[in-house]
Amino acid sequence: MTGIQFIERNGRREYAVVPMPLFARMAALLEDLDDEALYDRAKAADAGLHIPAEVAHAMLGGTHPVKAWREHRGLTQEALAAKAAISTAYLCQIETGKRQGSVKTLKTLAQALGLTLDDLQY
Repeated sequence: MTGIQFIERNGRREYAVVPMPLFARMAALLEDLDDEALYDRAKAADAGLHIPAEVAHAMLGGTHPVKAWREHRGLTQEALAAKAAISTAYLCQIETGKRQGSVKTLKTLAQALGLTLDDLQY
């Protein structure tokens, strides 16, 4: 038995009095439901890309976005250059700022990194 007591008014149950252990369990479950609802609302309002702290810090410190994202993804210059079908030397020049890289190349690099071209702007 749950030990719940009901208070009636005009023949209808209006209040329930519950033992404290049961109330504590119910309160914890309600808090979990509130947390899930908050998470669901945040997920539904998600605008998409989130920049990891290490990438943001690197870019704010002057690291080229391509290099910051490449390192975050755990790719070597050779691996990213191969995925983007460009030379490692060209990638190195882009990452060091010696060359800007064409829009086509930057789009290809962005795609290889799972990003958009806008994500590589700084």
